[in-house]
Amino acid sequence: MQLIHHGGFRGVTGTCHQLRLENGHSLLVDCGLFQGEDEKRHPSLHIEFPLEGVESVVLTHAHIDHVGRLPYLMSAGFKGKIYCSRPTARLLPLLLEDALKIGFTRNRNLIRAFLERIEEQLCRLEYGVWEELPGGMAIKLKRAGHILGSAYVEVEAEGERVVFSGDLGAPHAPLLYAPQAPYRADRLVLESTYGDRLHEGRRERKRRLEETLARTLENGGTTIIPAFSLGRTQELLYELNGILERKRGKSALEEVDVIVDSPLASRFTQVYQDCDRYWDGEARRRLRHGDQPLVFENLMTVDSHKEHLWVVDYLQRRGRPAVVIAGSGMCTGGRVVNYLKGLLGDERTDVVFVGYQGKGTPGRAIQEKRQWVMLEGQRYPIRAQVQTLSGYSAHADQKNLVDFVRRMRKRPREVVLVHGEREAREALRKELLKLGVEARLA
Repeated sequence: MQLIHHGGFRGVTGTCHQLRLENGHSLLVDCGLFQGEDEKRHPSLHIEFPLEGVESVVLTHAHIDHVGRLPYLMSAGFKGKIYCSRPTARLLPLLLEDALKIGFTRNRNLIRAFLERIEEQLCRLEYGVWEELPGGMAIKLKRAGHILGSAYVEVEAEGERVVFSGDLGAPHAPLLYAPQAPYRADRLVLESTYGDRLHEGRRERKRRLEETLARTLENGGTTIIPAFSLGRTQELLYELNGILERKRGKSALEEVDVIVDSPLASRFTQVYQDCDRYWDGEARRRLRHGDQPLVFENLMTVDSHKEHLWVVDYLQRRGRPAVVIAGSGMCTGGRVVNYLKGLLGDERTDVVFVGYQGKGTPGRAIQEKRQWVMLEGQRYPIRAQVQTLSGYSAHADQKNLVDFVRRMRKRPREVVLVHGEREAREALRKELLKLGVEARLA
């Protein structure tokens, strides 16, 4: 059995791992896009590894850095089954349609033909059920708690149990069940995005988010939250709804408008609502008590580009207190860029990061509080207040990752660390060695 990494092992994007058996059959786990500095190291989107023997792909979740190169994989000749959870199968066409329009083609007929082909190859799996694959393999998906539909993958082949973590979520994240460690693994391919740090607790992050809302109200400015359309946006809506509901009639906070400026995020939110049977106990209790956790009074969604430009201009001119949630999450493109261009130079503006900012991205430059940032080829001064709420990360922190291994009844003889910058992987490796588990950097 051979483990080959085609991406997502010397950075945090472009995830693609191959498990090749002695009989020549192979399984791919994810096939994602490179972003930030990873993209500079991998400028070609085309599949540059041989597909001989690759008969199956399993997707851990529907984020672009895990699924974005599927069109290129299929163009290279892959015709096998694509396995994923049922919610991921709902989200995937929406994500890929958007990605195709941006980086592949805007021809509707070509996009429709590709999505029809994807639909033919998709195989929807329930959590916790073994599925037989070609070549003598079997896979099982377990909840990863990262975004709706996310999973880690257990693979049984040649008498071994290999586990691919995908992206593991932090415990106590809104809406989703926390990941539970598998009973055993002989080998574990483990993400390490935050392998060198610890997150705030949920109570602390909610307190800081509430403080941000109060400051927005006080200074009449705008809080910009760059957020991925899938996952982070829905978690923020859930938390903001809870804060505003608790303050209703007791505070002027209800005057703060919450603007979601992303048509794609709105479509993802609808899928979240349709798939509420996959929500955790807390979220489902709120539903039973008549609360719609992702919908509230002062929530405004922006659809058309014309409306988007009007909102940016309005906030620049009027200074009405507002919270804007817009993509992309690393400020590499999308509608958040226009808000940043218009409002970064205003001292009343707050920019709040709630997710990982890759090296080489505008988001990282702003997060590091530099004097200026390059946006679409032009310098913009940074006078806004900048803060990071690490507790809203959808990734497990160092303690969560170590606990994932610690709680296995039969621990792996080898852990391969991927999906992290070198410093994070090194720090996590040292912690796992303290646990008595051999770990190496991919």
